[in-house]
Amino acid sequence: MVPESRRHHAHGGLRTAAVAVLAVATFTACAPRRIEPAAPPASPATTMLELPRGARVFVVDAGRSAVSLRVYRAGPLARLGHDHVITAQAIAGRAWTAGAPETSGFELRLPVESFVVDDPAARRAAGPGFENEVPEDARDGTRRNLLRPEVLDAARYPEIRVQAASLAGTWDSPVARADVTLRDRTRRLDVPLRLVLGDRELVASGSFRVRQSDFGMTPFSVAGGAIQVGDEVDVAFEIRAVAR
Repeated sequence: MVPESRRHHAHGGLRTAAVAVLAVATFTACAPRRIEPAAPPASPATTMLELPRGARVFVVDAGRSAVSLRVYRAGPLARLGHDHVITAQAIAGRAWTAGAPETSGFELRLPVESFVVDDPAARRAAGPGFENEVPEDARDGTRRNLLRPEVLDAARYPEIRVQAASLAGTWDSPVARADVTLRDRTRRLDVPLRLVLGDRELVASGSFRVRQSDFGMTPFSVAGGAIQVGDEVDVAFEIRAVAR
């Protein structure tokens, strides 16, 4: 995890140990480490979903849509690190409805190369625990490590995909049955939505929590677990799509 730039009242043996730990963390940054199999798995399927007959289609407006991930520090020396906010840019996809939740759905693509780490405005919007800005060099280091082969492996898996062939519940309380594909793993999540559906625009928002370990990733740690990345990641989103 990327360390804070200033610490007070450290001295003696504790100061030496902390400096060593933070030096390691600076170069590795705050990214989860994945245990790789001996042979790389095949890339997951990227088949587009089939639309119901007569469905109205809405195309995602990337400029007015937002997805953010909050990654939290953990471990006995967590105070020496940062919590992080990762925001997705260039979100693409579509949503549709044929008049009922069960005949409605969506598919989204999040290019991982577009991810921004600890944008100052995003940190301020994230609320308590994210007030302090992270230095630019630390943000850049965290992003590089996030995209490396041991983590998201952006070169082989350029997108995170989210697909829901249908919704459960009612229009007042819809729930997306979403398949989330990260690297070579796909997991089904039930995500409650706040949904506003108009003639020309659809707005879906909500939040949910995922565990890195559910996608085969081991959260990063150093110094025997003294500084860690928490397994759980909070995801918040607001997707705006316009009628095609």
